[in-house]
Amino acid sequence: MASPLARHFSRIFQLTLHVQRKPVTFSGVRHKSSTVQYAARPDLPKLAYRKVKGKSPGVVFLPGFASNMGGKKAEALEEFCQSLGHSYLRFDYTGCGSSEGEMVDGTVGTWKRDVLYVLDELVEGPQILVGSSMGGWLMCLAAIARPERTAAMVGISTAADHFVTVFKTLPIEARKEIEEKGQWVVPTKHNEEGSITFTTEFLKEAEQHCVLQSPIPVTCPVRLIHGMKDQDVPWHISMQLAERVLSNDVDVILRKHGQHRMAEKEDIKLIVYTIDDLIDKLTTLV
Repeated sequence: MASPLARHFSRIFQLTLHVQRKPVTFSGVRHKSSTVQYAARPDLPKLAYRKVKGKSPGVVFLPGFASNMGGKKAEALEEFCQSLGHSYLRFDYTGCGSSEGEMVDGTVGTWKRDVLYVLDELVEGPQILVGSSMGGWLMCLAAIARPERTAAMVGISTAADHFVTVFKTLPIEARKEIEEKGQWVVPTKHNEEGSITFTTEFLKEAEQHCVLQSPIPVTCPVRLIHGMKDQDVPWHISMQLAERVLSNDVDVILRKHGQHRMAEKEDIKLIVYTIDDLIDKLTTLV
């Protein structure tokens, strides 16, 4: 009998062959970009978002930690959805990009609440959730909380439980020092400061939202794309997530030379292929 890992790689191979032979093309017409709108929420910061109206299932893009809706992947997916005539929404979390609030006050719970607000108030019908890095973690939390609104999930370099997992792997002495200081400074290449600071309060709150310790009650189709050269979030996180979700329709796609951001032309092409394949599948099922 094949091992779980072997079965995963078999599915990777099958899906890769399938999406590569599918002729996905854009219309060639340059669509007008969506405009920024602001969702006013009682007693909460306004959320900035961009929305394209269209057919169902729609697509919702969830950015990564400290990222925003103006990245290459988010913009490419908007153009793709426009060309296909499907609805699409991208947005900024509280404290990020054009949304109100302060980034330092944000928590995993805060941003989960943002995603649920989007699903409850800003879109109609089932959605394909596309989560990048931390957005992949939030995608899982949203799918658990709103199964009826989640048609499928596409994780890109999914960082499920990542902050908490990395902290717990530090030597005991290092963790004690961080707890005494009340903050953890992590080096990064993704901002001008060269580091990200997490408070111990942030880490404790994040631990309440971890999903990899037990079966994940998600039964929709799941596609997890990860680069094997990802130096921020190891690709085996996507393998763990694939094992944990209850859905039988799960594919993990590994790109041998893929980096964390997965924003190169070929990376984005694969993401588009994957979403297009899911739209076909979901439309056929209907």
